[in-house]
Amino acid sequence: MRTVLIPTDFSENALHALTYAQELFKCKRTEFYILHAFADEVYAKFKNTSIEERKKTEREIRKQTEKKLAGLVAAVLGEPPNPLHRFETIAAFDSLVDAVNDFVNQHNIDLVVMGTKGETSDNTTIFGSYTIQVFKYVTCPVLAVPADFEYQQPKTILFPTDYMLPYKRRELKLLDDLAGDFKSEVRCLYISDFNELSDRQIDNQIFLKETLSRAYLAFETQPIKNKVDAILDNITSNNVDMLTMVNSRHSFFEDMLYQSSIDKLGLKIKVPFLVMQNLPR
Repeated sequence: MRTVLIPTDFSENALHALTYAQELFKCKRTEFYILHAFADEVYAKFKNTSIEERKKTEREIRKQTEKKLAGLVAAVLGEPPNPLHRFETIAAFDSLVDAVNDFVNQHNIDLVVMGTKGETSDNTTIFGSYTIQVFKYVTCPVLAVPADFEYQQPKTILFPTDYMLPYKRRELKLLDDLAGDFKSEVRCLYISDFNELSDRQIDNQIFLKETLSRAYLAFETQPIKNKVDAILDNITSNNVDMLTMVNSRHSFFEDMLYQSSIDKLGLKIKVPFLVMQNLPR
């Protein structure tokens, strides 16, 4: 059984991410955990109250949250409900990132699916601050779904890589399963002016071929230019349905998280973005 965690702030974007996940795994036995972290709601409104008053407020907001979560599940069950899907709700008195990370580790979650931004995000970028924090700190694959993306099977998946990372089978297995289930082409994009690979890069490319055995693999080298522009151009020219990258220490993706590049990518990307984690777990 696949385990999927859906953080929600009850926004339309979060609801859209949930319905996308239901479609993506509609033929798979899946346990969906729907989580709302509400610590900020308590502390933001009641900073200067007594401990007793804060605890009372916490109980009230927890009760409201549990009621909202139950209503959310009822709204997405479908008629008739998918017999392969089970739902469990969690009201967590914690920050979003800590609540998600703790739950991922405690329940060995396979995938976190979330909207690209929440109720309080501005409109300058698709990636809200919470989404970027989850990308950076949660040691689990994360799939961010744009609010205006209408579900379609991920038949073409773009995977930018420099072949320098020693990949992990666990994280690549999710990509292999998706590609196998949907008979997808995974396009490995190497942005470089040189076609020849080093021995290390060749070894990692071979590992990709062996690990992504269910995917239709295509390897492409594109001359160096702005990497974000190269990715966006490739998405458009190849009708890409999903973008995936690996987050690792000292990687191109990690560099983007700390620079304006992630804002530029987030402003223009129109397809779901799967971030695989090559971090300690």
